[in-house]
Amino acid sequence: LFDLLAELAPARALAWDCATGSGQAAVALAERFARVVATDASRQQLAHATAHPRVAYRLARAEASGLESDSADLLTVAQAVHWFDLDAFWPEARRVVRPGGLVAVWGYDRRLTLGEAALDAAMQELYRRLDAYWPPERWILEGGYRSLPFPFAELPAPRLDMQAELDLAALTGYCRTWSAVRRYLQARGEDPVAAWEEEVRPLWGDPPRRRTARWVLGLRLGRVR
Repeated sequence: LFDLLAELAPARALAWDCATGSGQAAVALAERFARVVATDASRQQLAHATAHPRVAYRLARAEASGLESDSADLLTVAQAVHWFDLDAFWPEARRVVRPGGLVAVWGYDRRLTLGEAALDAAMQELYRRLDAYWPPERWILEGGYRSLPFPFAELPAPRLDMQAELDLAALTGYCRTWSAVRRYLQARGEDPVAAWEEEVRPLWGDPPRRRTARWVLGLRLGRVR
């Protein structure tokens, strides 16, 4: 992904990573760009961001970055654009990214697959149980951001997947990071993943083994006219 962005950017002088969080994308960009400005509206997130000599972290809202006009060769937003006020953010993006510059937004669909029919069906069952507890923005992510307005000259985006090797403990730990699990716990006073884990354990097998989990990455790419 980051090699592709560096290849498509008109230059590699400055990248703006908006809503950087802990700086994961910013640090990857810094290996390919001379400078990265990484902004986030959360002081707490920035306090835990990974330091890098070519990354400058700044406290700023997405819609008011404080960057100079026509200064960035690349703008990235990882797993966050669905939370923005897009009527205000897109004009800010056009102001900061120079003509011909690249805008890239992406997010991953939480509905991972494990490559085995029984386990994939079990994952779908957990999603079904949590249906009422997901925020509405879930549907934007699951649609690969295709439903969002994207006022740039759009470029074709390749199919990219994320993958990780997980044992059952790592899988359930990941599931417990979902906002829907936290909402379920608050509303009903019980952990939905605990009961589901007991159902899945016979399918997973003993001793515990690792399986390859895959997530589809929804990616949109565009040039500023």
